[in-house]
This record gives sequence, structure tokens and C-alpha cells, in this order.
Amino acid sequence: MTLLRAIVYFVCLTMTILLYGMTALILCRFVAKTHIDRIVQRWSRANAWLQKHICGLDVQITGQEHLAAAPCILMVKHQSAWETISLHHHLPERQAWVLKKELLHIPIMGWVLRIGSFIPIDRHAGRRAMQELNQAGAEALQAGRSVLIFPEGTRTAPGTRQKYNIGGAMLAHKTGYPVVPIAHNAGVYWARRGLKKHPGTIQVRIGPPITTADKSTRDILALTEAWIEETMQTLPGQRPG
Repeated sequence: MTLLRAIVYFVCLTMTILLYGMTALILCRFVAKTHIDRIVQRWSRANAWLQKHICGLDVQITGQEHLAAAPCILMVKHQSAWETISLHHHLPERQAWVLKKELLHIPIMGWVLRIGSFIPIDRHAGRRAMQELNQAGAEALQAGRSVLIFPEGTRTAPGTRQKYNIGGAMLAHKTGYPVVPIAHNAGVYWARRGLKKHPGTIQVRIGPPITTADKSTRDILALTEAWIEETMQTLPGQRPG
């Protein structure tokens, strides 16, 4: 039954990408970028609804009061596709996500990423990628958008961690905007590989803002990593039963 529900949801997900994606592509010539962002927000909200009613997958969020620090740099644990689909609508509307440039080549979805408020980065470009992130990230923050970054750069299985990349912390150091760390256990219910989405409630914890104006890049990174990984230890690492 879990697999069947996951297949039904996958079909619905594909339909929402076509519907909302084509709407955004048609309207992009006539409306401001903020309206495209709202379409992405509604797409995310629609998928959260579908996940709950098809897969039995819900979410519980604590610490949303910390989002009052926006615009800020959101540093998020990366475990599955759930956060890339559903986290968007739980956050302030004005966002700029940092993503790998390869995603721009995906039909429809990639085209929408090109016209929305996203920051594509070539992860293999080294110093040039950092310069692109610093420039585009600073522009987004100054425009009132929170910049979302997955500091590990890739999905990690529950109970594991990857090296935290310094890009987000460097952006925070250069701009002086606060970092808001976010931990969650989405990977328990939605694995980084595989089709199944198990019923249950994903726990999301939004941490207090980390001030950055008087800290070095490495201090910012260390504080962010410590909060996220310590908080991960308090979240359920297995499904009930």
C-alpha cells in the first residue's frame, strides 16, 4: 500500500510540475518575478497537501518565530527531495535558493528555475562558484530575499553527515546578515533514494538566528553545524513501530 500511494503521488507530482510550470512559463513574459515566486510557493503548498492526503506524510514545525530575522541566510539539513519540494511554502515568501546548475537542464522544472529567484551554482567551478554565490546572494539579501543553502551540498541518510561547505558561512561573513539553521528528519520517511514515502510526521526545527557581523567565516560555519547536528540528535531517527 505504501508503494502504491507513492506511485499515485509521483503521478500527481508530475502533473503539478506540468500545470504550475507551464503557468509560470506562460506568465513570465507579462508579470514580475515576484509573481513567479508565488506560483512556486503555491506549487509547494499543493504538494504538501498531496503528500498528506495520499501518502499520510505530515509535518510539524517549531521555531517559526525565528524567521522574523528575514532576510537571512537559511542553512538547511539535506536528507531527501522532501525539503526541495515542500519546505518552500513553510518559509517566508521572498526566498532565493542556491542550487546546482545541472538542475536547469530538467525540462519544465529547469526552465522555471531559470526565470525564478534561484541562484544556480556550478559546483565544479571552485573559486568562481564562490564569487557567483557571494555576488548573487548579496543582491538577493539586499532585495529582501532570504538565501537558502544546503551546506552539505548533497543528501545524507539519517544518522550520517557530510562535510559542511563554507559557501553559506562566507556569504554571511561578507554581508553581515544572520544565519538561521534548520534541522529536520525528512529522510526517515522519504529516503534520499527510492520511491516510497512512508506515513508519519516530519519534525522540522528552526533555530535562533546566529549573528555574524563580529564572527569569522569558520566561526559562523562551526556554530551553524553544531546547532544543526546537535538538534538532529534530538529528532526521531526511525519510524514509530
